[in-house]
Amino acid sequence: MAKHPKPTEPSQGEGASRFKGSKQHGWSPDVDETKQQDNPSAHRSFHPKEALGAPSVVIANAGVAVGGPFTTSVPATWRRVIEVNLIGSSVTGRVFLPGLLASHGYFLQIASTAAFGSAPLMSAYCASKAGAESFAQSLRAELAHQHVGVGIAYVHWTDTDMIRDADEHRVLRELRAHMPPGARRTYPVQQVAAWTARAVDRRSATVYAPPWLRLVQPLRPFLPLAVTAVSRLALPRLAQKGPVEQTGLLGDGGQADQEMRR
Repeated sequence: MAKHPKPTEPSQGEGASRFKGSKQHGWSPDVDETKQQDNPSAHRSFHPKEALGAPSVVIANAGVAVGGPFTTSVPATWRRVIEVNLIGSSVTGRVFLPGLLASHGYFLQIASTAAFGSAPLMSAYCASKAGAESFAQSLRAELAHQHVGVGIAYVHWTDTDMIRDADEHRVLRELRAHMPPGARRTYPVQQVAAWTARAVDRRSATVYAPPWLRLVQPLRPFLPLAVTAVSRLALPRLAQKGPVEQTGLLGDGGQADQEMRR
């Protein structure tokens, strides 16, 4: 009997989660509610029930990043990271929570280790992810009695275009090299997706990708002291090798956002 190669992509309704759907829909969302009259994508983004029906799970995963010293950052670019990562999450919640209240569903906020381990030269990203974490914690307390689950995903280095682009910049690459070997490891997207899907299946309050990050949570009060101590030594050495410049928005997503706003 001839052997057929396995597909590299999951077929419709399949994937890491045990739940299977009959249809898939997708569009490029627009989180600017002022554009609803002129932009069909914006209208669909703020009226998802028309295309998708009532949601049972919503994942707020918008994310862009920019690197460089805060003092030389471009204000509009710095602000854009906050708009996408934090305000975008709040817009996602505002649009989908009425449906989740009806279905007693689950809202998963994608945060980052940057939420509790702020790094130098990444002030906008770290501020946005700390804000996203607090936003989700507030929602969790607010919606618990209404039987809507709210989870937070603490995601570490993942092999995405954003991380690969960051590694192209000397200072960001060398700063990561100062981390302990296990802490600077990059994880495959498929593995992070599997950890996330398991959290959705379980309606978990937290998901750590990788799981060992759970052990870091008790150390949160000490992380700023450790990061400052390392940075005090590392940043002057890096500056001696050349100027510390702005990266611009990182990755394909960052480039797409820049092109959209031109």
